[in-house]
Amino acid sequence: MSSMTTPEKITIIEGPTPIFEQAHETWLPSMAEGPVLPHLALTRLRTFNGPAMVERCWKAWDTQRPVYLEYRDPEGLTQQAEILAVRYIEISEGHVLLLYVRLN
Repeated sequence: MSSMTTPEKITIIEGPTPIFEQAHETWLPSMAEGPVLPHLALTRLRTFNGPAMVERCWKAWDTQRPVYLEYRDPEGLTQQAEILAVRYIEISEGHVLLLYVRLN
């Protein structure tokens, strides 16, 4: 696979399985077109550098590469969810990534 087609990954190295909430944004389904209505969700992750994480996603999407969140499920198995949109917010303890994902 060339670097132009290699997906970008954001990997959760330590911590619990992410909590996936129902995403209520009306624009989100338009990001996940297809023959079947996808399961779309929002998850929030603490990060050291929110702007850098958002930039990594933008750069991948700019070159037509998908971006995946890689995490361990409660059984310890590695799972992936495609990230469809991302932004970050600042809180007193640092940055929180808001990841809008498509779950399998």
